[in-house]
Amino acid sequence: MQNPDLTPPRDATLADLPDGVLRPRYDRSAVTAGIVHIGVGNFHRAHQAWYLHRLMQQGDALDWGIVGAGVRAYDEDQRKKLAAQDYLTTLIELDPAGTAVEVVGSMIDYVPVAADNAPLIDRMAQPDIRIVALTVTEGGYYIDPVTKGFDAGHDDIRHDAANPATPRTAFGAMVAALRLRRDRGIGPFTGLSCDNLQGNGAILRQTVVSLARLSDPDLADWIETQCSFPNSMVDCIVPATGPKELELVRSLGIDDAAPVTHENFRQWVIEDDFCAGRPDWDRAGATFSDHVHDYETMKIRILNGGHQVIAGAGEVLSVDSIAGCMAHPRISALFDKVARDEIVPHVKPVPGMTPESYVALIAQRFGNPRIVDTTRRVAFDGSSRHTGFVIPSIRDGLASGRPVRGLALVEAIWARMCDGTREDGTEIVPNDPFWGDLQSAARLARSDPAAWLARGHLYGDLGGVADFADAFDHWLRMIWDQGVEAAIAAYLEG
Repeated sequence: MQNPDLTPPRDATLADLPDGVLRPRYDRSAVTAGIVHIGVGNFHRAHQAWYLHRLMQQGDALDWGIVGAGVRAYDEDQRKKLAAQDYLTTLIELDPAGTAVEVVGSMIDYVPVAADNAPLIDRMAQPDIRIVALTVTEGGYYIDPVTKGFDAGHDDIRHDAANPATPRTAFGAMVAALRLRRDRGIGPFTGLSCDNLQGNGAILRQTVVSLARLSDPDLADWIETQCSFPNSMVDCIVPATGPKELELVRSLGIDDAAPVTHENFRQWVIEDDFCAGRPDWDRAGATFSDHVHDYETMKIRILNGGHQVIAGAGEVLSVDSIAGCMAHPRISALFDKVARDEIVPHVKPVPGMTPESYVALIAQRFGNPRIVDTTRRVAFDGSSRHTGFVIPSIRDGLASGRPVRGLALVEAIWARMCDGTREDGTEIVPNDPFWGDLQSAARLARSDPAAWLARGHLYGDLGGVADFADAFDHWLRMIWDQGVEAAIAAYLEG
C-alpha cells in the first residue's frame, strides 16, 4: 500500500519529489523504443539505463528508449513493480562523502512475461528495436566450462532446438525474433551482452548462432553475417535490494518499490560494432574502443577475481559484507598479495590505468563502508565465477612459471566454503546452481583434496599439474586442521 507521506516515482509526481532529487528533464512521453533489455536487475538499472538516461538529459537519444524483458516467472514480479511506477527507478549513490539521489527514466515499457516468450519475440521482431541487450549472469550463456564451447546438450537448449517457435531461453527468443525479421525483410539487430564474461559479445554470438544452427542452418548463416555482437566491459558495484535499501529510500521521502543503491564509480567500454545504429553513449561517459579485451582482462581478473579471493574467506569466517572483508586485516592482505603477485603480472595496462593502480582503486571500492554488498551475493555461483575469473589467472601463472600458491589457497578456501559450514558452526545455505555436487566433492576433499580438483568440468587438467595441485592439497589440509586464518597467515609470511 502506498504511504501517503511519501512520494512515488511516477510521471505525474516527478515535480513533487523531495528537494535535491535529480529527475528527468526530458519529456518522457516523447521517448520511443529502440532497445529491448533482457534481465532488468539492479545492475542494468544502475549502469546501462543510467548512461542512456544521461544522454536523454542532454536532449539526445530520445528514440532509444528501453523496453525491459525477462524470461523467468520471477521477472513478472519485477515488471509489475516497475509498471506501477511508470518504469522509473530511484538510484541512490552511496559514497563516504555523501548520498546522491536520482530518478532514471530511460525505461519506458516492460514486455509481459510468458512461458512461450511470445510477447518478447513479437517485441524484438518490431522494426523500432535495433539493439537487444542482456544481463543474464555469467553462468547463463550455456557454455561448457572447460572447452568454452556451446553446451548443446543442456535441457533448455534441447527444448529450444526442438521447439524454435516457443523457446524457453532468452537466446531462443532472440533466434525466433530474428527469423521473423529476416522473413519480413526488417533486417537484423545488434546483440549486446552486458555480463561479466571475457569476450562477452563473441560468447553471445556463439550461443545465438549455435542455437539457430540446431533448427535452421540458413537462419544461422544469416545471423552470423548480418547481426553484430560487440564485446563490452561493464563495471559498477551494485548490491541487491533488501529491507535496508527499502528503508533507506523511504527515509529519503520516496515510495519506490524497487530502488537501487550503487557506488560512485561506473565504467563501460564497448566495441563500436552496431549493425543497426546506436546511441552516442560516449557523450555520457562510456568509451568506444577496439581494445575492449584489455579492459575486460583488467576488470575481470582483478575486480571479479578479487571478489572471489575475499568472498570465500568471508563466508567461512562469518564476515557478512565485502566492506567487512576489507576491514578484516588478513582477508584484505590476502587480496592485496594475491592480486599484486599472482594476477597483476598477467594483466596489461589500459589508457590512464596501470594494473597496480587498479588494484589500489579496487581495494578502495571494495572497502566503501556505505555499500552493503553481501559476501553471500558475491560468493554466489562460484562454479561459474571461479572458472571465469580465477582459474584463467592460475593457467597464466603456470604457463609463465610464476607462483600460484595464493590462487591455490583461494581455491582451497572455496572448497572449504562448499562444505556448507562456517568455522563458527553455522550453516552456509546452498549458494550455487550445482551446490549438491559441490558439497559432495567438498566433503570428500576434506580427507582427499584431490577429490575437489577431480571436478573436470571446473578444473580441466589442473588436478594433474603438480605446482598447483600440491599447493592446493597443502592449503586445504591446513585449513581443515588449523583454520582459514592460519592458512592465510602462512601464505602472507611466505
